[in-house]
Amino acid sequence: MVAVPRIAVFVTPSADPVGLSVEVARAAERAGADLVTVQDHPYQRRFDETWTLLTWMAARTERVTLLPNVANVPLRQPAVLAKAAATLDRLSGGRVELGLGAGGFWDAIAAMGGPRRGPGEALAALREAIAAIRAMWSGERAVRVSGEHYSLAGVHPGPQPTHDVGIWLGVYGPRALALLGETADGWSVSTPRVPEGELSGMHDRIDEAATAAGRDPAAITRMANVGTDLTDPDAGARLVDFARLHRFDVVDLPVPADPDLVERHVSQLVAQVRAQG
Repeated sequence: MVAVPRIAVFVTPSADPVGLSVEVARAAERAGADLVTVQDHPYQRRFDETWTLLTWMAARTERVTLLPNVANVPLRQPAVLAKAAATLDRLSGGRVELGLGAGGFWDAIAAMGGPRRGPGEALAALREAIAAIRAMWSGERAVRVSGEHYSLAGVHPGPQPTHDVGIWLGVYGPRALALLGETADGWSVSTPRVPEGELSGMHDRIDEAATAAGRDPAAITRMANVGTDLTDPDAGARLVDFARLHRFDVVDLPVPADPDLVERHVSQLVAQVRAQG
């Protein structure tokens, strides 16, 4: 059973006003949050570019873990993304995890020059992307990965990240959950999209695939993106109950673009959660 979940904040990468989302991340860190996550929709004209934003957040914070939630694989070449993640992990002192998503808004992705993929093709591409990223972090002299969508042909990988960067997948379907259990280190799920009664079966799917692959299911981090009223005096207890009931190690809270409000209310919520430990 989860003792108490770690607290993440989900920051919208709004481009206007300039730098506000970074100040929200700084406020969340001061409030005691453990992670800051940023959605990745490069085709959204009102959003700053997520990886650049995460880099600036890393430079302006000291403690929080940072990750894209989740990086849009169809628009981000995996080998280059691996190098970017390793570099930021090194510069930040080991504070980066890498969330990946197979893609979804295909018209918008195609309009930006990316591929248009069906569900099976998107999942196959995600599997290949994970293999390419892992190879780029391997420390080997040269690596080769064969794939229909992504391949490496004798590239010299590096640099290696400071710590073992985890790959967290934002996935929902049975085959994608099985891929997660087989290959990944974390799960990011927007629980408002899933009936609560289905969460147990989704965890089971991950566990079964991990066990079949000879991996420890308990080593896979589970993060729930949840909506909550930050002003609710019982919010902390509710989040702990939810995490314990549904096996989540991290709860990720959408927060408004208001650093003062975030610092005030997230600090209260963090204190409430930790008091349940």
